Amino acid sequence: MRARSKARSWALQVLYAWDARGVEKSPRSILNDFEQQRQIAEASRAYIRKLVDAVAGHRETIDRELEHSLTNWRLERLSVIDRNILRLAAAEMLYDDEVPAVVAIQEAIVLAEKYGTNESPRFVNGVLDALRKSLELSDGQTDGGV
Repeated sequence: MRARSKARSWALQVLYAWDARGVEKSPRSILNDFEQQRQIAEASRAYIRKLVDAVAGHRETIDRELEHSLTNWRLERLSVIDRNILRLAAAEMLYDDEVPAVVAIQEAIVLAEKYGTNESPRFVNGVLDALRKSLELSDGQTDGGV
């Protein structure tokens, strides 16, 4: 498994712990605990921090964008795993120009297959594909496109 894929998995675990605890501690504090208690490869640590900080720093915007992409669902009603897989991928799609949207979506599907329910991969794919299309549409309008 590549370093960024492992980093996404670790970041998901940090965000899960943060969300499940009712956000009583900061995500960075939980990440610091993880780094002390678990064996995390040095090659993954910087990207874990980048992802966790992106989600924590932009959570309201990320959640709002995801809400627009959900059909007949509210973000807070999703499972903690699905919600945070979506947040991770959305953070990459919105704030990491190095990661193409299709890669963020594919990596999210892999996380959903590993940690979610049988329905999670298809659900995650649908929501993130809707987000991708929405972002492409808004980019096209901003750039004078169709």
